[in-house]
Amino acid sequence: MILPTGGEIPTHALAAAFTAPADPVLAAAYWTGIGALLLTLLLGAQIIRLRMALRRRERRAARALARWRPVLNAAIVGETPATLPSLGKAERPHFIKLWVHLQASLRGEAGAALNDVARRLGVERDARAMLARGPRTERLLATLLLGHLGDRDSWDTLRALAESPDVTLSLSALWALVRIDPHAAADYLTPLFVARDDWAMSHVAGILKEASAPVAGVLADLLPALPPARLPRALRIAEALRIDLPADTLSAALASADLELVTAALRIVATPGLRDQVRGLLAHADWQVRVLAAKALGRIGEASDVDRLTALLADREWWVRYRAAQAIVDLPWLGRAQLDALRASLTDRFAADILGQVIAERTA
Repeated sequence: MILPTGGEIPTHALAAAFTAPADPVLAAAYWTGIGALLLTLLLGAQIIRLRMALRRRERRAARALARWRPVLNAAIVGETPATLPSLGKAERPHFIKLWVHLQASLRGEAGAALNDVARRLGVERDARAMLARGPRTERLLATLLLGHLGDRDSWDTLRALAESPDVTLSLSALWALVRIDPHAAADYLTPLFVARDDWAMSHVAGILKEASAPVAGVLADLLPALPPARLPRALRIAEALRIDLPADTLSAALASADLELVTAALRIVATPGLRDQVRGLLAHADWQVRVLAAKALGRIGEASDVDRLTALLADREWWVRYRAAQAIVDLPWLGRAQLDALRASLTDRFAADILGQVIAERTA
């Protein structure tokens, strides 16, 4: 395009520049380009808007932390102000997040002081509202705050949330229920924990450890009515919480043809009355059963079981030999002299090697 002498672009030239070509192909390309340009501008504007909103939230959070951290730190060391500052609506989510973070590392009087501050500010009401209709992050914070506060008024909402398919959210709600009322929670939670495989056993044990005594009673009552498929998980819960189950329950599990059930029972056997059944499993066809039977006999065995464990030192599976050697070395009536003499008497090279290895490990 050639400019006139005066340097000004004629109006008809501008109109032509922004007019779609007559050719259909060129027209389609033209409008596609215009659309792409507009979308790019809209996307850029959205990114700018989101960045500005993020910076505003960060500034609000920083102001809330700067205002409330000194108050909460003072409460932790026993110097709670007689008059608390007012807690603005916009500050409340940031306050709750800070409060939960501090409370997670405290026990005793310091935790009680933080609870007192939260109750004086009335944040449990906000937490209940967040729990009922807030976004996921706020609901997680609300479960933690209400659990620490032992807020009984949120019990029904937490129970409903405990059945959520969201694993993290449901476990947080279960933890809060245990904090609020361990005995009532045990009645409700124990069947849930047995039924749901998507809840990791480490999380289950961490939540239930504060209610292990009531859970033990509920679990013992629950076991006789459980379907066989649920029994192994129930026994693993008992193992994780170190719960002693009735001997007749474990005896039935040890006699089962279900390998998962047998191994789960062997992990928690601690009753000498089951010694004969454990001895019988030392010759089981499955090597994992033999491994756990050797470990169990190390816990409940007697002097005559040294010979049975010694025979396992020649087992074809290395892990069986290793666990049998550990069980022998851990027997309380065998001292170092007796162990050395036993090793010297072994004619099987693999048996002597594994016993010597474990003796060295224990005395290192």
